Amino acid sequence: MIMAQDLVFVPLGGVSEIGMNLGLYGFGEGRKRRWLMVDCGVLFGDPAWTPGIDIIMPDIRFALAEKANIEALVLTHAHEDHYGAVLDLWPAMRKPIYATPFAAAMLEAKRASERGAPKLDIRVIPQGGRFKAGPFDVEFVPVAHSIPESNALAIRTAAGLVVHTGDWKIDPTPVLGLPTDEARMRELGEEGVAAVIGDSTNALREGISPSELDVAASLTELIRSAPGRVAVTTFASNVGRLRAVADAARAADRQVVLIGRAMLRATEVARELGMLEGVGEFLSPDAYGYLPRDKVVAMMTGSQGEPRAALARVASGDHPEVKLAKGDRVIFSSRTIPGNEKAVGRIINDLTAGGAEVITDRTHFVHVSGHPRRDEIAMLYGWLKPNLVVPVHGEELHMHEHAAFATSIGVPNVARVSDGQMIRVAGGPAEIVDEVQSGRMLKDGKVLVPMSDQTIAERRRLAFAGVVTVALAIDERGEVATAPEVRYTGLPPRDDEGTPMAEVLRDTVLDCLDGLARGKRRDHALVATAVERAVRGELGLVWGKKPVCHVAVLGV
Repeated sequence: MIMAQDLVFVPLGGVSEIGMNLGLYGFGEGRKRRWLMVDCGVLFGDPAWTPGIDIIMPDIRFALAEKANIEALVLTHAHEDHYGAVLDLWPAMRKPIYATPFAAAMLEAKRASERGAPKLDIRVIPQGGRFKAGPFDVEFVPVAHSIPESNALAIRTAAGLVVHTGDWKIDPTPVLGLPTDEARMRELGEEGVAAVIGDSTNALREGISPSELDVAASLTELIRSAPGRVAVTTFASNVGRLRAVADAARAADRQVVLIGRAMLRATEVARELGMLEGVGEFLSPDAYGYLPRDKVVAMMTGSQGEPRAALARVASGDHPEVKLAKGDRVIFSSRTIPGNEKAVGRIINDLTAGGAEVITDRTHFVHVSGHPRRDEIAMLYGWLKPNLVVPVHGEELHMHEHAAFATSIGVPNVARVSDGQMIRVAGGPAEIVDEVQSGRMLKDGKVLVPMSDQTIAERRRLAFAGVVTVALAIDERGEVATAPEVRYTGLPPRDDEGTPMAEVLRDTVLDCLDGLARGKRRDHALVATAVERAVRGELGLVWGKKPVCHVAVLGV
């Protein structure tokens, strides 16, 4: 039942997955409800499951149907899984975008780098600042995370106060930026928090996440002790980590070379905002080869195995300016995102084969998560004292454990939600009150297609068993006018007995045609179906796979 003047939350992405975060808060009655959108992120494609797709984003058809009632889009921070879909989805909405200076500058830099990207209506709010959008009073509350200016959102309406945590951790000694604002969180708790919509990423892990300052000390020693060149790869947006590497390089009397457009963009924005004060200018890739081996640190993109990123090109020997050799040290100052293990593993193997020493978080202390472990979650909930916790930002296991843990530490109400479900979070009992359209959109080149579209399923079939194309010419009497033309891609050259595949296919098509009466051969649709079935059936017998088969029948 929908109650008058309640506050509801509808995730369209970011639940049952890590990535593609997008949530809607709605206040009011039924069709008169006003909406606030929080974040608009992407998920990265899986080559095996979504071949040819780099970017996946939420299906926002429900939001578009409510476009007239949406007040604004608010960005918690500038990670791709929270703001990466803005340039693709914003033109259909054209609502004001509220962000802190770093997120606003990163979004603008990203827009400027993409040809034809729309001019955005960005409204900059400082950390700790507040603004109003329709019935929503929104406050940016500083939290520590692996990017500058990450924020929780204190969202106030007449129905009550809800805290949307965004991505956060408790780190009293971040290398860059503000720590999580404990004093403000306690004040919100005294004000009365109806609900927390909370990060579940590390809900399975006990204790407290280590500090960025501890990682900085470890990186300093690893760079100081390296005998040759040092390459460090991390997330380009982790400016605090980049600063730690730069400080470590300076302490070791090494120059820093930046390699990768995303890293260059992030550091330019950070420098413009005064986040790299005291850090010398970084050198361009063409300086790399002129520096002595013990006087250089290369910071480069590609920590997740991205095939077009700098590190992948260096590992394969394809980078025009950067080479690594025996005695050089490569530091992966990052965690491999689930699904990227094979790609990262290939790069590590290539680097190792080339003689480089590879250091990862499995062997050395070179990375810390930007998300809270259980003790941190308990501390935050102790400060906020919420009546309700709704776990988000995680896979099913993360959210299940988050919910169980919140219950175990005395949170009065804990509720689970799935993408597309509308849950009341203030102004009445916590319950699912509706369900809306949700799903995934795939960015296929320059085109957005629904996940349900047959394009990707067909592409998977092509990748698994290839394609056969048969062209036939049949005259009005039902006679085959010329020899069939058969072409194929992705099939082995011979069958299981060594017969050339071209011969197998040709004989199969001819045998099928010979088996059809002349009258039936005048029915082109019947001929196409018969030949397709014959080809797929024969290949199933001699190869064990049935490829996609296209048959074109021309009348002459």
